[in-house]
Amino acid sequence: MTNAVGPNFLTLQVRDLERSRRFYADLLGFKQEPVSKNPNAIVFETTPIKLALRRTTIDLDSVSQLGWGVVIWVHAEDPDRLAKDLAEQDITITKPPCDGYCGREFQFRDPDGYELTIYEG
Repeated sequence: MTNAVGPNFLTLQVRDLERSRRFYADLLGFKQEPVSKNPNAIVFETTPIKLALRRTTIDLDSVSQLGWGVVIWVHAEDPDRLAKDLAEQDITITKPPCDGYCGREFQFRDPDGYELTIYEG
């Protein structure tokens, strides 16, 4: 019998750790944990699951699309406002704000091409 209870930590391997840190901290507003146990990673104090960015240990350029088939869902209080803010920073919105199953939502890609859905839930 298994004792697994479910995901509780998410790590994205990235090409440029500092560029991705700025993207998630400055554009999405994620707060970085003050101390990282790994010098090759940054952990954000996101809830309910923590998000980490890590310098890549694999060749990310050997595939055409990172995370193909995986979409990371991020809760936000005002998806429309965040979509507007991201668009003003020249972030490509891949699915414009709309009413979805979880309320207002939209999709975009981070600097490495990972697909994210922002939703109000």
